[in-house]
Amino acid sequence: MALVREHDALREAIGGECPSVYAAYRFAAKLRAYSNILDACIARVLDRLHREKPEFGRDLAIDASDLPAYANGQRYVSKGGRERERFSDPDASWGHRSAVSTRKGGGFYGYKVHAAVCARTDLPLAWQVETAGSHESNYVAALLDSARSRGFTAETTALDMGYDNNRVHAECADRDSRPIIPLRETTGVKRGDHRPPECDHGTWTFAGSDPSRCASKSRCPTGGCKPASRWRPTGCIL
Repeated sequence: MALVREHDALREAIGGECPSVYAAYRFAAKLRAYSNILDACIARVLDRLHREKPEFGRDLAIDASDLPAYANGQRYVSKGGRERERFSDPDASWGHRSAVSTRKGGGFYGYKVHAAVCARTDLPLAWQVETAGSHESNYVAALLDSARSRGFTAETTALDMGYDNNRVHAECADRDSRPIIPLRETTGVKRGDHRPPECDHGTWTFAGSDPSRCASKSRCPTGGCKPASRWRPTGCIL
């Protein structure tokens, strides 16, 4: 409810009053009971936005946000004691979150919200809640498929370095979406395998790509090499 108290427009949209946390719990229970109606409402809102803004959903960003459980998630029964076997929220699990602002990163007990968001408007198109121990990269395909089922085929998908693996690159390519992911500092990256070729004439220039071949073409800057251009596979550098 702290979010509602801080935003006048949000408070006005729900009637001007800030409801109690117990009212919010009761409302959440009703939303779960009538989830089919809620899903249909969300679908209509997204469809209307898409019709008014054709670029809506063209470029996506996928990431996960931590959602701490409202429960006792202490790892140990007491300081220096045995590890806890039963938790107040048995559906939650331990996971890791990154540092944000003044909050330190590290372990936390709860859930993660995996979301695909329109990079142009910051509005969510698809989301999935899993326990905190679930790895973010396991839900890229499901989020892209969910967004597509609502009429959005992303031309590009931006993700952070934690998603840089061959499977995620392939899942994006299979769905006709170009992944934009910073490369991890793997052995191949440190060796420079991701850089364009070089020759006595200088660094080769980009000369197009072929998604069906998962390859990109580089060309000698002067055309003096034989052959003057070369295809190279794209994707993760392991």
